[in-house]
Amino acid sequence: MSKPQPLTDATFDHEVLENDLPVLVDFWAPWCGPCRLVGPIVEELAAHYDGRVAFYKLDTDENRETARRYSVRSIPALLIFREGELVKQIVGLRAKNVLKEAIDSVLTQSPTVPA
Repeated sequence: MSKPQPLTDATFDHEVLENDLPVLVDFWAPWCGPCRLVGPIVEELAAHYDGRVAFYKLDTDENRETARRYSVRSIPALLIFREGELVKQIVGLRAKNVLKEAIDSVLTQSPTVPA
């Protein structure tokens, strides 16, 4: 069973932007109530999409640079990357089926074909 792995400002580019898989990053903070509610949902999704999508968590209190870089002003914020590009952003507490639909839409997109 796969669980979301912790990220830092220092590891973000390597783990997310250079990843061969689509990546979901959960931007959160320990004091955020809605973040604590979405956490178990993200863990369930990580298990469901194991091997197809990489899941990470980034504490915005400890990693402000990356949060600022992607204009994360409200948390929880779930950002989905594919081929190093931000392709979806979901802000606030959302139901599991909404998150699943967002991930599925990224998985069904055609990959970018180099020119």
